[in-house]
Formats: sequence, structure tokens, C-alpha cells
Amino acid sequence: MLLKFAYQDFLEDRKFKNTTKANIRNYEIILGEFINYCISSEILNVEDITTSHVRQYLSDCQQKKGNQAGTINTKLLRIRAFFNYCVESEYIKSNPANKIKRLKEDVKINVFTDEQIQQMLAYYRRLKTRDKSYFAYRDYMIIVTLLGSGLRRSEIVDLKWSDVDFKNLSISAFGKNRIKESIPITEKLAKELAAYKVFCERHFKNLSEYVFVNRKNQKMTENALTVKADYFFPKIAGLKFPRRTLLILLFFLLEPLFP
Repeated sequence: MLLKFAYQDFLEDRKFKNTTKANIRNYEIILGEFINYCISSEILNVEDITTSHVRQYLSDCQQKKGNQAGTINTKLLRIRAFFNYCVESEYIKSNPANKIKRLKEDVKINVFTDEQIQQMLAYYRRLKTRDKSYFAYRDYMIIVTLLGSGLRRSEIVDLKWSDVDFKNLSISAFGKNRIKESIPITEKLAKELAAYKVFCERHFKNLSEYVFVNRKNQKMTENALTVKADYFFPKIAGLKFPRRTLLILLFFLLEPLFP
């Protein structure tokens, strides 16, 4: 099968499957460059393309064009999709791009600045003092617990009172690999949580097993926590919480801010 015909067939198939115009254009640009590279290298038939050809093309993009890892991975993804279509259409027997591994990307994690953290604490501290409502107190405690423990959003909503060891000053949580970890907390955070627990007992009468709950005394969802963060800080919506070690460090640095 001539490479240029297989390329046209692939684009028509994407259009038939209602692929967005933006993605179609993306395929045209990325695959078009790859097809031109192959033709310039006198590779005219799709079945003649090997893993080495694909690897050499991506290497040229990296070394000669200065493409970063993210761009290379995007190109690899598009090329794989093209060859998957060729396999499905029985133009070739196997995908030559499958043996090529994605490049490791440098992941940049945006974190809250000291000023943003101070704003959050001051805002919820005022709400807690002024409104004396459960939600003001809960939201304040979420911020304090995040700063004092470095728990991830999913770990915050899954946190149970049985996970909090007030005596040994630690919190138990399942990490990314579903391995239970014991996270040290300060005596100050333990006292904050203990006071919050008493408040919850008085407010709901029946204490939930979960530390942070909704108005029905049921476990919060991770989406609800994300929405609340987006509502409070629309300018930094989408920011990830900092890594655990950084958060613990921030807690010690900002401890004087807590009432």
C-alpha cells in the first residue's frame, strides 16, 4: 500500500469517526511531516516502514528541530494511531511504533505561593470566627490539614477519624501504590483536629466515620473539594497541591499564622 494513500485513508477514517477539526488538523501536520520524511528517505510503501525508521525520525525531531519530550511523545502518539489504523485495515501485520517508548517528561507542578496560602488561611479564619458554621470550620480545617500533612485531595476526602492517631501524632493514609503510610503531624494540628471533632459531634449529634463530610453528614467527594478550591481561587484553578514534603515544610514555616 502506498504510504500517501494510506495516509489519506486514515484522515478520511478520522473524519468519518467525527474527530474534531482541530485534531484532524493536528494529524495532518504531524503525520504530514512524518510522511514527507519517509518519502524523502525513499520509503514509499507503508509496509516498508520499520521501528528504526520511526525512531530515527523522532530522533531527528529532537536533535535537529529541538523538539522537547512532550512534543516527541505527541508525535509518537499520532504515528501509533496511524499505524494502528493500518493494522486494522490489514495494510501491515504489526505496528512498528509500538516498540518505541515514550520519553520521560519533566513534570512541572504548580504550587500555592506563601501569599496565596496566607490568603486562604486568613479568609477561612475570618469565616470560622464570624459565621461559626460547620462549613466555615470544615473548610478551614481542610486547608490546615492539607498544609500540616500533605495529604492529596483523594486522601483528604477518604480520611476517617480512625486514621487520626492523636496520641502518637500521626495520620494513616493509602498512598499512590495503595500502601498504607503513617504521616507525622504536629501537636498543633492534632489539637486543631481534636477541637474540630468535638464541634462535629455537637453539630451532627452522630459523628461520621469520615473527618470531612457534607451537609448530610456523608463523605465529601473529591470533585466537591476541587470545585471549592476553584471557587475560592479562580485564578489558580487547576493547581495541584504541593508534594507532601513541601507541604510539611510550609506548615512549619507558616505555623505562626495559625490561631
